[in-house]
Amino acid sequence: MRHLYHILIASIACLVLSCKTDHKTPTSEHQQGDELELKYAEGFSIKKTNSKQILTISNPWPDANQEYRFALIPESYDDISLDIDEFAAVIVTPIQNIVVTSTTHIPALELLGVEQTLVGFPGTDYVSSEKTRARIDNGNVRELGKNEGINTEVLLELRPDIVVAFGIDGTNSSMKTIEKSGIPVIYNGDWVEKSPLAKAEWIKFFGALYHKEKEAATIFNQIEHDYIEAKSMASKATSKPTVLCGAMHKDVWYLPNGSSPEAQFLKDANTNYIWSDTKSAGSLALSFEAVFEKAKDAQLWLSPSYYTSYKDLEASNVHYAEFDAFQNKNIYTFSNTTGTTGGVLYYEMGIARPDLVLKDMIKVCHPELLPDYKTTFFKPLN
Repeated sequence: MRHLYHILIASIACLVLSCKTDHKTPTSEHQQGDELELKYAEGFSIKKTNSKQILTISNPWPDANQEYRFALIPESYDDISLDIDEFAAVIVTPIQNIVVTSTTHIPALELLGVEQTLVGFPGTDYVSSEKTRARIDNGNVRELGKNEGINTEVLLELRPDIVVAFGIDGTNSSMKTIEKSGIPVIYNGDWVEKSPLAKAEWIKFFGALYHKEKEAATIFNQIEHDYIEAKSMASKATSKPTVLCGAMHKDVWYLPNGSSPEAQFLKDANTNYIWSDTKSAGSLALSFEAVFEKAKDAQLWLSPSYYTSYKDLEASNVHYAEFDAFQNKNIYTFSNTTGTTGGVLYYEMGIARPDLVLKDMIKVCHPELLPDYKTTFFKPLN
């Protein structure tokens, strides 16, 4: 009964909204009620009113110019005044079956203890988690191809309650096909947030889908506490090593700009990131010469793109060997920390556990502060 009701409501909403480009202005009812506390995240909000929750995704990708509103209703919801015309979709909660499309979504499911609801994923080889890998290997999670071209035939056969997607501009044709079939699609914008803790706070988004708001808040509060504690510890360091990041891609060296979440990690780890004073909407794109001029003497080099060894790094560009960090073997990468099928753990857990990322950076940059700590992601380049 639940699934038929879910399909009926979602299908009607989808048909009503298929010819629209925007949604109605919220009524006064939606201006009232208890709003979920968010300390850092800006890309979504959740407000409870009349036994339902209104989920608003306001920044699913950079420069998004439209909000997406969803009604989250319990299975027992019986308010016949619900106006589905106001929402992108009406979703029955708690979720029983889900498809997510980014490895960054998987840790949230596992932290909340609902990983068994995952029924499909595009690119299962990228999943590193032992717990979810076991479910994949046992056939409990179906392979759905690639995110930009999901196997919609298999997905429609699975009939999940919801698909949690990510996108750079909302033009994914596969997702539009899924929506037209009556399966709600929500774009998760955690990756667009401006700070590490803001990204991690999206666990509260998943908490609302599963009626696990309290659990999500408790988990996030612990992550926040551990992050702030690590930051405080790093502030006591007596020196600030100079840091270089990234590597060349074709003819461009991409580095995090000074206002990015990646640069925030370096700041909170109490380092001297050479480009910390820059501000940009995206990554910095510099020439090799510009980077070499400023960073030849950098003490540490973090995340040299996808390179896993000094040999591979030098083979791609002999001039990399001229940096002090290369000569002194002070390069660290997360590319060598992978799951059994090659998925990089950082790309899966890094957003959900910024406390671990920060501790890794402190261990690398100030090893005396964490003498017994074993890093989770970052290891010396082979």
